[in-house]
Amino acid sequence: MVEFDRIYLVWRNGQGSRRHSVGELCKAADGSHTFRYDPNIRELIKNEGFTPYTEFQDLDKVYNGNVAEIFGQRLVKSERSDSRAFFDFWEVDQDKLNDKFYLLGKTQGLVATDNFEFLADYKLSPSTHFVTEVAGLSKLPALQRGELRPGDILSFRPEPTNEKDTKAVMVMKEDKQIGWIKKCHNHIFLEPGAEYLKLEVRALDQNGVIKGIFVKVAYQDS
Repeated sequence: MVEFDRIYLVWRNGQGSRRHSVGELCKAADGSHTFRYDPNIRELIKNEGFTPYTEFQDLDKVYNGNVAEIFGQRLVKSERSDSRAFFDFWEVDQDKLNDKFYLLGKTQGLVATDNFEFLADYKLSPSTHFVTEVAGLSKLPALQRGELRPGDILSFRPEPTNEKDTKAVMVMKEDKQIGWIKKCHNHIFLEPGAEYLKLEVRALDQNGVIKGIFVKVAYQDS
């Protein structure tokens, strides 16, 4: 089963700001790719100063052809000496290193020069496995160094009463909320059978307090 055939282009106006889905990169059954902006993108331009992706300036066009290759310029080169560790961290299948669409979805296409992310719309199956970063840490009391460790098991809980996003999914350490599942990645946690998804702390960004939490999401039926 294909892990995903849609990737949301997500943007936020700086660290700690709310994420917005601004477009969709899709893969058809014949392997072709298309990209289009969200119909409401002009509101984001007006209200938050969003700037379209450099190579895709026409807000109304459905782009096709080499769109995955253009976005793929963000990806870590497989020739780099540290690429194996990087791909292992993001749960990348080594047999798919030439598939730019797949790599964008698995690694999120993060670069230090802009605020775009590529968040795959994962399909729930017994082979589901990916890494995501817990969102919203700055909205909650800071977690102190040592409160979490790699290997810790976390839980999740849908939050349909969330005023900003009725699809929000809280991340919990025992009875304490520590954040939320990232926008778009949260979709899979609302599907039937999502109770089989397990969260395990993969890595932490911390000094005196925990500033970033990366978790592995995997399907486990036992």
